[in-house]
Amino acid sequence: MRELYAEHAGVLLGYVRRLVGGDTNRAEDVVQETLLRAWQHPEALRSGRTDGSSVRAWLLTVARHLVIDGERRRKARPHEVELVPGNERAVDEPAFDQVLAAWEVADALSALSAEHRAVIVELYYRDRSVAEAARQLGVPEGTVKSRAYYALRALRAACEERGVLP
Repeated sequence: MRELYAEHAGVLLGYVRRLVGGDTNRAEDVVQETLLRAWQHPEALRSGRTDGSSVRAWLLTVARHLVIDGERRRKARPHEVELVPGNERAVDEPAFDQVLAAWEVADALSALSAEHRAVIVELYYRDRSVAEAARQLGVPEGTVKSRAYYALRALRAACEERGVLP
């Protein structure tokens, strides 16, 4: 094997490097695999010629087939994307926590009566004044104030039951 390597490795490496577009690391891998195949198939090395040209032809053919097989494998699987530091899509934890809290509050809000929920929505979600909420809901302003007071107490209790602290 040492003689085989000494005699053919340089030519083989140059040939394979051209086949793989100058990628020396990949070319070295292919040459190593080619010589491994030669070691596994010693009958291919015993040829009728004594000048070694048929051995070199066999080695070049094996190397060419390995390059072709490697390209086919690479095209058959999904394109690999290099992970660049700082370009990762990590979960934005504060935003995630806000969304989770919003869902929990919405669940607690659904536990309120329709009248209390409507007042909370008008005053706090739609940012309306007491007078605007009263006009929108068709009730007196005093009723909006009263419902808001009791709705906030009920919402706090519903949040505490769910483990959500307002």
